[in-house]
Amino acid sequence: MSSAWFVTGTDTGIGKSVASATLLHALRARGRRAVGMKPLASGCESTPEGWRNEDALALQAASNPRPAYNDVNPFALPNPLAPELAAADAGIRVTLAPIVSAFQRLSAQADSVVVEGVGGWAAPLSADLDQADLVRALDLPVVLVVGLRLGCINHARLTARAIENDGLRLAGWIANDIDPAMARSDENFELLKQRLPVACWGRLPFREKPDPAQLASLLLAPLLETA
Repeated sequence: MSSAWFVTGTDTGIGKSVASATLLHALRARGRRAVGMKPLASGCESTPEGWRNEDALALQAASNPRPAYNDVNPFALPNPLAPELAAADAGIRVTLAPIVSAFQRLSAQADSVVVEGVGGWAAPLSADLDQADLVRALDLPVVLVVGLRLGCINHARLTARAIENDGLRLAGWIANDIDPAMARSDENFELLKQRLPVACWGRLPFREKPDPAQLASLLLAPLLETA
């Protein structure tokens, strides 16, 4: 494996899954074997194959080669709650070992792995496990998805600072236009580029139903320098 990243966000619901799938398509457009991973997902649905999460399925679909679902999403939790609560409801203890093992299997079959976190950076995985612990265990740089909406500059700067304070490396950030009514969004985007300590990997426009394959070219240029 030559490259892998952990994708986090300024909050929940700001488009980490769309950005992660777009990143996968951008890597594949460069001829890389790229696979996605969502180590822990709450809000899963029961299917004949087992519990399945919409975001994890999107990452699996954006991957080539197509990985086994249980490697993409080792912890699939039914209730759409904070992971700690969803795991308690399911009687499951979230631990690092199954995630690390799944990541190693994905790494063995791909050139690049894109690992999507849950919620914002400080959202815990369990009572004694933060996302920073997982990133350390996997030894990954972090990509921050910034949802462009009122308050995003504060949230982005605080998140970037938290990643640094946790002793981890922020590799880049992706802007995602999630609020089409946001006032002066272009100016906010420029302010973010001035104030965040790493390069922007691209900006994803607002779409009611975003297609990561069609958006991939917007992230291709930064990848030529970073991947």
